[in-house]
Amino acid sequence: MNKLKNLGLIALLLTSLGGLVACDDGAEDMGEKLDKTVTDAGNAVEDACEELKEGVDAKDTDC
Repeated sequence: MNKLKNLGLIALLLTSLGGLVACDDGAEDMGEKLDKTVTDAGNAVEDACEELKEGVDAKDTDC
């Protein structure tokens, strides 16, 4: 559970940093960076979920 909590905090941090970096660019660039950040955070959460399921030998490892 700590892994998921940490990944949630990392996702929040990345989203915040993405917003700060995007302030200097145009609206389109900001949107693209935000999309990438959200996608990366989602992938990190999914990877952590799959690792957790593998660790407990779950039959279905897809999240």
